[in-house]
Amino acid sequence: MIKWLNFAKAEVSIFWEFLQIFGNFLFKKGYRVFRVFEWSKGLLAKLLYRQRGRFSQPFLHLSMAGLVDVTSTQESAKVRDSVLNYEVKPGDTVSKIAADQGIDSDTIRWANNLSSVDNIKPGQILKILPVSGVLHKVARGETIFSIAKKYSTGSQGIVDYPFNTFVDDETFSLAVGQELIVPDGQIPNIQPGSSLRYVAQTTPNAGVVSATGNFVWPISGVITQRFAWYHRGADIATGFGTPVLAADAGRIIVAGWPDNGGYGNRVMIDHGNGYVTLYGHLSSISVSVGQTVRRGDRVGLEGSTGRSTGPHLHFEVRKNGVPQNPFEYLK
Repeated sequence: MIKWLNFAKAEVSIFWEFLQIFGNFLFKKGYRVFRVFEWSKGLLAKLLYRQRGRFSQPFLHLSMAGLVDVTSTQESAKVRDSVLNYEVKPGDTVSKIAADQGIDSDTIRWANNLSSVDNIKPGQILKILPVSGVLHKVARGETIFSIAKKYSTGSQGIVDYPFNTFVDDETFSLAVGQELIVPDGQIPNIQPGSSLRYVAQTTPNAGVVSATGNFVWPISGVITQRFAWYHRGADIATGFGTPVLAADAGRIIVAGWPDNGGYGNRVMIDHGNGYVTLYGHLSSISVSVGQTVRRGDRVGLEGSTGRSTGPHLHFEVRKNGVPQNPFEYLK
């Protein structure tokens, strides 16, 4: 009996020693994984900081796109970062391919030098851009400004498209021969087809403001960029220093340039009903955190701070933290 008890104690002791060794092993492994994670997170934070916010918005948008793709029970379009070579199938039409790819027919027609939207046949390989617009090969002496002018669009859209790269991220200089996606660009001297395209337009005057609960235009100018998965707001351009108005009454929750990011000087207003509006790239700010403003009150002046190619206002509407298309709310 005593021998059996001694044997049992020895077995328990060996088992206990095994648990201790195994526990230490798991702790060390977990600690190493944690250190690698923290190191990676720190490296990513430094990259975003050094690039003055260039990657911060695309990173968040791509993360959200990935989350939607994982959680959605329906088939959803994945974000593409390059031109797709598509083989035409029997029964395909340019309009059908465009609808399936989430772009317009003119984009396909221009990218493939089609004289007509009917001029395709099975087996033909078509270039399909990730977004509606133009694919441009940079020539000597060209800048984002000359390219934007050539295709009747804004230079800010070229910069904001997250998969366009630049030789210098401060000056947005280009390399001869590189390809750029020009969102919403239009081929000059070519008549657009029947598809609906985005056309720059002038915002209406906000007029006399009153607390109606609707959003008014924060500034009057030319709409130079629309809402897209990589651009969660509206860009409105006019003269430098034009007053920017609160789209509705609320409380100021951000006023300044807190993160050295791409928005530059910005104001954010919490409207107390689940909506928050953002006013970016301001040259100066007229409000402070905590104060309340009425609909139509001045919050700052238009500028070009942050990741910007020229004076304009970047305006966002967020509902419960989710970016909305501002054009569906502005009155």
